[in-house]
Amino acid sequence: MKAKQFTTFSVNGRAVPEICDIPVTLEADEPQHLESGVINVYPQIEYQTINGFGGAITETVGYLLSKMDKETRRRFLEEHFGADGQRYKFTRMHIDSCDYSLEEYAAVKDPVADPEFETFTIDRDQMYMLPVLKEAMEVAAEPISVLLSPWSPPKQWKTPPARPKNDASVYGGFMGMEPVDYDTPSRCNGGSLKPEYYTPWAKYLCKYIQAYLGEGVPVTMLSLQNESIAATNWDSCVWTAAEQKTFLKDHLYPAFQKCGLADKVGIYIWDHNKERIVEFAGEILDGETSDMIEGIAFHWYSGDHFEAVAMAGELFPGKTLMSSECCALHPPGQSPLGAMGAILGSFLDGGMKSPQTIEYDDATAYAHDIIGGLNAGMNQWIDWNLCVDKDGGPRHVARGFGAPVCANDDGTYRKTITFDYIGHFSRHILPGAKRVGFSRCNDKVDMTAAKNPDGTIVLELLNRTDKDLSYAVRMDGQIVRLNIAGKTMNTVVIEA
Repeated sequence: MKAKQFTTFSVNGRAVPEICDIPVTLEADEPQHLESGVINVYPQIEYQTINGFGGAITETVGYLLSKMDKETRRRFLEEHFGADGQRYKFTRMHIDSCDYSLEEYAAVKDPVADPEFETFTIDRDQMYMLPVLKEAMEVAAEPISVLLSPWSPPKQWKTPPARPKNDASVYGGFMGMEPVDYDTPSRCNGGSLKPEYYTPWAKYLCKYIQAYLGEGVPVTMLSLQNESIAATNWDSCVWTAAEQKTFLKDHLYPAFQKCGLADKVGIYIWDHNKERIVEFAGEILDGETSDMIEGIAFHWYSGDHFEAVAMAGELFPGKTLMSSECCALHPPGQSPLGAMGAILGSFLDGGMKSPQTIEYDDATAYAHDIIGGLNAGMNQWIDWNLCVDKDGGPRHVARGFGAPVCANDDGTYRKTITFDYIGHFSRHILPGAKRVGFSRCNDKVDMTAAKNPDGTIVLELLNRTDKDLSYAVRMDGQIVRLNIAGKTMNTVVIEA
């Protein structure tokens, strides 16, 4: 048996990798009986299949990559999708505009005036997103699989935004938000799809998918709605579980069957935060709808709730569990509350965090969430934007968020440490891997373990503490001794 350790250190905000071989000894040759400081790995105990990892290609991403020269853009895509890069297999793309579009738009400007969709076009998608996707497909190590998600139906089909009864909205209430018009339907600020437009919306979604398939785009998944209960100040639409169930079984799935998509494109429900995954899925999934639904998608913005993901897997066996979106809720390296955060930080922490510390914290949050999701039964993981600019955009609404890569104004780009932390998983846990059993002597490291199709065992270990830690890994009667430095991400690959 051979073992190799890949470690990423954060030095002044830069990812510094270290690779070393690790000695392997027989447990029978140990000078004393091993009990303390042990991690057990059980490759014969298998759990869910891990299908792969990925990131979203939004209009923002496509636009930023269009500003790069050909060689830089190619290198960017190879570093994300290539065999020597992140080996991304999945990507998520939006149907019509989302918050990470340059402006609001729809494939049919007015579907009430044009109920047959004769003016339908994906010309907007052809400007930035589809060229990037097609180039990614050229360099990808794995066949790419596309998830399409709608943020809002056309505004002409919606009710006006509902006046909030408690919070401003699920994510709303940010200082500086534009005032909401509660009398006029719009793509933004929520509102709901009117029931009389359920059938046309199903037809619209089918037409969009077919247009992508006609471009040679491998669409294999559709989520019913991005963030099903969020009335955000960007493109959004609010659904109850009962409404989505009616839409699914009486409108969308029959439309899928009619146009031959039912066996080609898997339908995903929820596509929102983990904390309500059990309730929402429980209201939709039953004997009548189960065969219509491939899986349950979820986001990370409300905290861990890994137990909720695990319970969803137990309640609905056979459904794919997909983390479909996550990002840091601030621009790269900036305080989550901007200038106000800097002021508060000076009082609470004796000084605000440096950009390097903020980006390290982001990377740690990513690794913690991926590990927790995998241990809860997650099958696949998709990040949000592949890149954003220094302000967390551009996008058609105020405020910007983070991404693992920051596109510079001069057409170059900078990888944050989050990029390298994601790579520990996506580069080493290969599509088709099985999560395997393990036990730890303590919880000082976040950990998961997997067995690749070639039989290699992969251990992922995140040390969020300042202290160096040491463990003896026991597996199949052999011992691998690990030193896990403080504040590092580590991958151990063990070959039979």
